[in-house]
Amino acid sequence: MAQDAFENIVADFEFLDDWEDRYRYVIDHGRAMEPLDEALKVPATKVDGCASQVWLHPNTDGGMFSFDGDSDAMIVRGLISVLRALYNDLPIAEVPKVDAPTELARLGLNDHLSAQRSNGLHAMIERIRTVAADAA
Repeated sequence: MAQDAFENIVADFEFLDDWEDRYRYVIDHGRAMEPLDEALKVPATKVDGCASQVWLHPNTDGGMFSFDGDSDAMIVRGLISVLRALYNDLPIAEVPKVDAPTELARLGLNDHLSAQRSNGLHAMIERIRTVAADAA
């Protein structure tokens, strides 16, 4: 059920042998993302539960879900880009059907993120699911 963009990340990960290379890949993916406009970095878009500063700005126009995001930590920016690949351009009704933990486990993220990063990733997923549920 994953998006093509996410499947591309999974395929890229298969060619990277060690976690250090995968870690750099995630960071590079985050660097390639456009920064979130400073005007959108407000309390309403801030994600609580993350060790880093994280902002997610959703868009639910036209029945489709997408979001932009940013963080002050490079690895978290990369994780945001991975979540964008997983969720962006889905019909809003499909967002809650995405089994994000299972999809992310395909990348091995569960085994290589600190407890704080894992909690932050979970908080971002919950924010995405809540926004989609409210928009449905």
